[in-house]
Amino acid sequence: MFAPIFRCAALAALALGCATSVDLAALVQNGTPRQTESSVPARHVEQASAQDTPGQFDFYVLSLSWSPSFCAAAAERDRAGGPQCGPRPFSFVVHGLWPQYERGFPEYCQIPSPRLYHGIVSAMLDLMPAPRLIYNEWDKHGTCSGLSPQAYFDTVRKARAAVNIPPEYNDLKESLSVTPDAVEDAFIKANPGLTRNGIAVECSRNRMSEVRLCLSKDLRFRDCPEVAKRSCRRDQLIMPPVRGGA
Repeated sequence: MFAPIFRCAALAALALGCATSVDLAALVQNGTPRQTESSVPARHVEQASAQDTPGQFDFYVLSLSWSPSFCAAAAERDRAGGPQCGPRPFSFVVHGLWPQYERGFPEYCQIPSPRLYHGIVSAMLDLMPAPRLIYNEWDKHGTCSGLSPQAYFDTVRKARAAVNIPPEYNDLKESLSVTPDAVEDAFIKANPGLTRNGIAVECSRNRMSEVRLCLSKDLRFRDCPEVAKRSCRRDQLIMPPVRGGA
């Protein structure tokens, strides 16, 4: 029953490059990867005990990944992109909702992390189409929210709903040449209250890869200069089309 889930999760981990060690015995018994203290790098264990307290953070970063760029990069590396790069077309997908300090961010705030049940994972696949990504995001970032697994992923869904995708990116049929500033302008225009100090555009090689937006704990747009200043500095970027486009 659980073998297909594990294979899917493993493929997603390879494609996304965000693998987290899991307790295989727990997976076989429950279908739920469990992070153990020994699976987390020692520096994270030390950091979590010394500094990072669940619920103690300043704001969130909502990271939206441009799925066509991820799939194009996976294809170049001859790697399977997992369900995200299957027949269903995806445009912007949720990479994560990350608690942040004004400078820096907490991570792995509970080791081992509270159990993340398969039903929660299944319910999030429309926004985060890779099970292993969901598990990893909970272990690394969700545990710092101070919320239960269900409440955290409900917050992820609410955060995504709070952001309007610019209409020109909703159904991209052909490759589009953009600048980071143009992408920021499009999101600012589509989202009243968002400013240039509250958004960052990420790039991978010559592709636009992610848009990161800063949100308060009550999911309102807010400025985050430390995040915004890390926006991509390339002059031109490509946004590959949504699967099924040219």
